[in-house]
Amino acid sequence: MMRIAALLLLLAASALAQTPMTAEEFAALVTGNTLTYAQNGEPYGIEYYGENRRVIWSFLDGKCQNGRWYQDGANICFIYDFDPDPQYWRFYDDPQGLRAVFATDPTNTALYQVENGDLALICDNLGV
Repeated sequence: MMRIAALLLLLAASALAQTPMTAEEFAALVTGNTLTYAQNGEPYGIEYYGENRRVIWSFLDGKCQNGRWYQDGANICFIYDFDPDPQYWRFYDDPQGLRAVFATDPTNTALYQVENGDLALICDNLGV
């Protein structure tokens, strides 16, 4: 029983020690794709990743925001039209899909990619 507990702790520690993706790795994975994210098993939002690090984000409410992303150290940062303050995320390429951890509060916000592809991004306010 002690061996199982030790193995589980080791696996958990190695998952936490995983290296965040670089801008190049992130761009190669997301550019041209629309990713849907969930938090705690519930739909959270959808984002289209275009060329030149441009994005369109929606909280699945029909309202979308244009933005862009860039790398700052280990973080992938997003700036949107509605908020000039950058949002700092760390992305990990997990076997189950992309995992995003909010860098300023890693214990509270983790998003998991649940779909990847050409899903429709419905934006009532942008005409998309």
